[in-house]
Amino acid sequence: MPDPDLSDIEAFIAVARHRSFRGAASVRGVSASSLSEAVRRLEARLGVRLLNRTTRSVTLTEAGARLLERLAPALGEVAAALDAVNGLRDSPTGTLRLNVPVIVAHLILPPIIEAFLKRHPGITLEISAEDSFIDVLAAGFDAGIRYDERLEQDMIAVPIGPRVQRYATAAAPAYLAAQGRPQHPRDLLGHACIRHRFASGVKPPWEFERAGEVVRIDPTGPLVANRIELELSAAIAGLGLISTFEGCLAPALATGALEPVLEDWWLSFSGPFLYYAGRRHLPAPLRAFIDFIKAPVADAAGRISV
Repeated sequence: MPDPDLSDIEAFIAVARHRSFRGAASVRGVSASSLSEAVRRLEARLGVRLLNRTTRSVTLTEAGARLLERLAPALGEVAAALDAVNGLRDSPTGTLRLNVPVIVAHLILPPIIEAFLKRHPGITLEISAEDSFIDVLAAGFDAGIRYDERLEQDMIAVPIGPRVQRYATAAAPAYLAAQGRPQHPRDLLGHACIRHRFASGVKPPWEFERAGEVVRIDPTGPLVANRIELELSAAIAGLGLISTFEGCLAPALATGALEPVLEDWWLSFSGPFLYYAGRRHLPAPLRAFIDFIKAPVADAAGRISV
């Protein structure tokens, strides 16, 4: 019997960890059919079934579970050894896979990505933007970006992006002229409000704070969406008030397309963190990214930020 191909073994491990051909294929950037064929080749060479497949699930057989238990640490050591050499290069090469919230991909990452990839042309960034909270390591990512209340306890967290952000509330001048300007957050219950719903189905309440007083409300309105572009367009069109990350509203506020509302009640909160497993050896692309975001950066005016 010929020795199994290493790529077929890696395909099996990916599918076994995700319990899904589609999930593993998405992370690895290949087709589900190619992973299925690789697993079939491995099973044929070993003469044993490794995965039970149905239309709804993929589970490990006893043989598959034993193989995964023995193979995963060994391949991890091989990858670490090769990456240790990669880390000695002036500019490491390889792929860095990050899982981030949609808002971080929209507001925070673009300038960071541009500068990082210019400094490290040998690195490829693969970014998955989603608002569901997953085990990033089990899903095949090297690291994730989340806000502090969502950090897992066994992970190391490094600040990335602005350290303070705000939720802002605004409306089009035409809407305020027709409906009046709210003076207190509870006034919003009598206004048309444009709401956001996450992919999980959660529709977060609007939260405000002033001088230690916190007000949470659940307003209604003509639109509920999971895309900020739709929500922003509706607000500019005068369909109602919007409350979201200040950075999303900044361009429209600057041009006057939207006007700030209840500005002294806008809620401030801590910026996001890059988080990763606290293991001894980090992949060279991840180490380069961590070092990059930790380093002070001078802007065009010579101001230093981190």
